[in-house]
Amino acid sequence: MTVDAPRICRVVVAGGGTAGWMTAAAIARTMGRTVQVTLVESEAIGTVGVGESTIPPLIAFNRLLGINEAEFMRETQATFKLGILFDDWKQLGHSYFHSFGLTGRDHWSAGFQHFWLSGLERGHDAPYDEYCLELVAALEGRFGHLPGDQANYAYQLDSARYAGFLRRMAEGDGTVRVEGRITAVELDGESGDIAALMLDGGRRIDGDLFIDCTGFRALLIDGALHAGFDDWTHYLPCDAAIAVQTESLAPPVPYTRAMAHDAGWQWRIPLQHRTGNGIVYCTRYLDHEAALARLLGNIEGPTLTEPNRLRFVTGARRRQWHRNCVAIGLSGGFMEPLESTSIHLIQRAVLRLIRMFPTDGISARDVAEFNDQQMVDMVQIRDFLVLHYKATERRDSAFWRQCADMDVPDTLTQKIELFRETGRVFRRNEELFGENSWVQVMMGQGIVPRSHHPIAEKLSDDELARLLSTLRETVRKSVAGMPNHAAYVASYCGAAA
Repeated sequence: MTVDAPRICRVVVAGGGTAGWMTAAAIARTMGRTVQVTLVESEAIGTVGVGESTIPPLIAFNRLLGINEAEFMRETQATFKLGILFDDWKQLGHSYFHSFGLTGRDHWSAGFQHFWLSGLERGHDAPYDEYCLELVAALEGRFGHLPGDQANYAYQLDSARYAGFLRRMAEGDGTVRVEGRITAVELDGESGDIAALMLDGGRRIDGDLFIDCTGFRALLIDGALHAGFDDWTHYLPCDAAIAVQTESLAPPVPYTRAMAHDAGWQWRIPLQHRTGNGIVYCTRYLDHEAALARLLGNIEGPTLTEPNRLRFVTGARRRQWHRNCVAIGLSGGFMEPLESTSIHLIQRAVLRLIRMFPTDGISARDVAEFNDQQMVDMVQIRDFLVLHYKATERRDSAFWRQCADMDVPDTLTQKIELFRETGRVFRRNEELFGENSWVQVMMGQGIVPRSHHPIAEKLSDDELARLLSTLRETVRKSVAGMPNHAAYVASYCGAAA
């Protein structure tokens, strides 16, 4: 930041969709009159719009913006989500559940898994699943808000409706929307920063700070500024997806399904008014027509939309803040939707930018810190996604054999082998996925610890038996008191037909 650095007061968001309107809404509501937010989007350019399954931090984002939950859910036709059911990932015919929240009760020295493992050795054979409220409630189709926020949850929502909801809020807070297609990005001849966006019809949009929400096209951060990209296809080989919406034939369940197939996986996300479906696949092993046929052959209910085909490269922009441009959403990188992190990464970037907002001029140290934190987030999420592919017993197709045999990042190898040897999971730098998430997925994928922490041995057989039975009974009683999920959604936030 130089002494005569210009004050940042004109923020231009390039692109709408979920990323654009989350960005505009958050900046406009948080920064108020200190900045003028302009968002440029074209009705002629579609959005990806498949980020419909979310994770719990979105609750905090909505609360920061003062959004009423019931109103938001009604407007977005949302349902509650308690986790993800994974079918056929470890091996064909096997399922496991990655839930939100905690399992059992941790000790300060060791997670609950150590006490559960000690129990197995002493003849207690109740599954790990029975100690998790969210997991049991999800599989029984129950949900209700509990006192003290005991239940951890997220949402399954219509992302296009969410963008529309945020647009109305952002415009109410002063954001100006400009309809138009970006035809060129004008750079300042001296600084190399972005000076303006040129639109069709010869229009010009000047700004001080530009936010690239143009999706995979990355018109500003890559097309104009060439910020570089790290390709992670070696670790996450799926490179295509097809999405389609269907009518709902049954009441919505409070979880998303991720069903593995011989060249990738398929999602199913139940909303109030429809179901979101999609297939993710590796084009090396499955072509488009075969993938489409497989998707359409494994959906429930008549289709409501034409199939939407996507091609992508998993990876991260090397500099997600470069000069006076910040990439948010798909322009900053892509993590396939296996653990529903797309909207979360938008949220993290937006809130991080607001915390570092360069009102008095852009600081090179802020830029470096932002980029470092963004990359750490994406690397940690990448490793968690790779875990699902690497830790598998499937060898029934070339795709799964490639996944099982591939080299993985040292950071992931350390996590896997540490858990396999000791049952321990260590997290760094406000890592997104908690210890229980790693435990559930690693054990779900077939990684069983060879030992556990000796703290569990301090409990006598009777003490351990009482602890385990009390925890299971507490879960059963809490779940028994929760209403049916579909009925609760209808009464709490039911949308008009």
